[in-house]
Amino acid sequence: MLISPEQEALIGRVFETYLTEHHHEHILQLVADTDEETHHPVVINAMTLFEANMEVGDYFNAYPNDVLAIFDKVLQRTAVELSENASPKRRGGQRTKVHRMRRTPHARITGLPVCPELTRETIPRSRDVGHFLSVTGTVIRTSVTKVLEYEREYMCAKCHHVFTVLADFDQFYTFVQPVACPNPDGCNSYKFSCLSVGSEPASCKDYQEIKIQEQVQRLSLGSIPRSMVVVLEDDLVDSCKSGDDVTVYGVMCQRWKPFYDGARCDVEMVLKANNIEVNNQQVSAALVMKDVQKEIEEFWNSCKHDPIAGRNQILLSLCPQVFGMYLIKLAVAMVLAGGVQRTDSSGTKIRGECHMLLVGDPGTGKSQFLKYAAKIMPRSVLTAGIGSTSAGLTVAAVKDGGDWHLEAGALVLSDGGLCCIDEFNSIKEHDRISIHEAMEQQSISVAKAGMVCKLNTRTTILAATNPKGQYDPNEPLSVNVALASPLLSRFDLVLVLLDTRNAEWDRIVSSFILEDRGLSAESSSLWSMEKMKAYFSTIKHLEPQVSEEANSILTRYYQLQRQSDGRNAARTTIRMLESLIRLAEAHARLMYRETVTIEDAVMAVCVMECSMQGGALLGNVNTLLTSFPADPSKQYQTQCRILLEGLNLPLLLQKEMDRLARNHKEIKAVNEHSYLTTSSSQPVA
Repeated sequence: MLISPEQEALIGRVFETYLTEHHHEHILQLVADTDEETHHPVVINAMTLFEANMEVGDYFNAYPNDVLAIFDKVLQRTAVELSENASPKRRGGQRTKVHRMRRTPHARITGLPVCPELTRETIPRSRDVGHFLSVTGTVIRTSVTKVLEYEREYMCAKCHHVFTVLADFDQFYTFVQPVACPNPDGCNSYKFSCLSVGSEPASCKDYQEIKIQEQVQRLSLGSIPRSMVVVLEDDLVDSCKSGDDVTVYGVMCQRWKPFYDGARCDVEMVLKANNIEVNNQQVSAALVMKDVQKEIEEFWNSCKHDPIAGRNQILLSLCPQVFGMYLIKLAVAMVLAGGVQRTDSSGTKIRGECHMLLVGDPGTGKSQFLKYAAKIMPRSVLTAGIGSTSAGLTVAAVKDGGDWHLEAGALVLSDGGLCCIDEFNSIKEHDRISIHEAMEQQSISVAKAGMVCKLNTRTTILAATNPKGQYDPNEPLSVNVALASPLLSRFDLVLVLLDTRNAEWDRIVSSFILEDRGLSAESSSLWSMEKMKAYFSTIKHLEPQVSEEANSILTRYYQLQRQSDGRNAARTTIRMLESLIRLAEAHARLMYRETVTIEDAVMAVCVMECSMQGGALLGNVNTLLTSFPADPSKQYQTQCRILLEGLNLPLLLQKEMDRLARNHKEIKAVNEHSYLTTSSSQPVA
């Protein structure tokens, strides 16, 4: 050991003081735990510990393995002392228990100072070997959990001295016998026999290897993300799964296979993990802070008389680099908000995530929406169809070191988030079929290389594709896009963006792009990217209930579509009714509501009408040319009247018109009051 006994005593004293101050209750709880076999992590904050004594921090940076061993030893000793003090009557019994749970407490380091020497966002290099680092990345592969024998007892053939040999981490946990007998009385024998041969191993622990990859968004341009193996032991095993964003704290090590004469020695770098933190939950939890929630509530309070205008302000902030396209932005926002997952009486799960397909001519801004959506969702994967296979989208079986592992594809990596697939029609036909189960049943069944399992893909799919040649409005959608009906019916929304020649629209868009991007006047009222992230994280926790009025609107519209002569058989299945419910719930979430109202149902039907390409009620609408309305409530009133009259629901129409009239009066009263207040505050000339 490179640390002297005096230094070891100093480190022990400082760490013991830290434990007494910050972890006294935790260790008492650990001692009282009746489950002796489990491993208990005690999370140590490095900043707090090193502030107490900087010298310990220096030793930790220089000799991390030795200092961590001292930490575990002190932690064990403290647990023994506390247990004896807690119950002096049962001291004998307690001692045997502590002896049995000898290796359970582990000091897990977190909160390293943020500096280039200690925290990395890229894979460390060979110069970092022997240093304690924190590395951030995405888990792309997890191996099966194995049982590892970590120590054996040997006996000297000459003097019968019994000694323990630890498995050598650097040589893939092989047992390397000493060159001479370690008997302190002196013995020059080099022949030893293993005491555990023929019996089961005495000392074993859980062991797992995972592979992490650099996060693509943190890399410089043109860089290919590299990957690295991380070794997990004891309580860290199974603490993460494929697709998780993790921060791993550990010591960089080198390891190699045992040497053979004439064979080349392959040395690989691995990170021996001391602690692992999964960041997915932290991101969404950290974003939804109390002050952000208060800010959202205040915003909706200010818009309570005209909520549609408040919603349009959020839509303006969504992908602000694209001009207009009001309906597309509304549809994307609803898809990102998502519906509520339900389980019926028989236990069948009905998905809550919405899927959307954007079909459009080149240059209509499809990829811009995909990129923006991937940025504001906490767990997202962006991929292009041209280079995607079924294994890349779902799961691949990979052979590594004699064992088969499952490596997660795009849909599994984005479980609980968003998967954006650009150039969707470029995916080969047999590869596209693999997405069917992932989209509707939200799982992938795998039977590869002797492994049969089911993986979750509870993901929202946002796909973009170009039409096959010139889009022909007279032909059905499946002909224009060259996608099969079973796949099309799984998309809740299919929006067509046609680049028609419109001189006025071209003039507005060109001035928006060329003259200051057209955002100077509005940019102050636009929400920032961080605020949008926080808002979508917050509304994901809402679970709106569908009201009776909303139910009757959605049911009546579904029945009307089923009976329509020119109906599209691929779109008007029972899935359409489920889609309508999801979209209405998504709109209620977007409006920050706990109940799905008539307004939400009408907006869901409006978006679905535009998705039906020549709907039964609103007729043909070119979604590309939909601009933001000057008077949102008036536009909603018109839409509501057309739809509810078309659905033959006069009572609901009357009820909604009365509500809008009340809101209008209240807005007028508020405006008059603010005008009078301003007038009275101005000095008389």
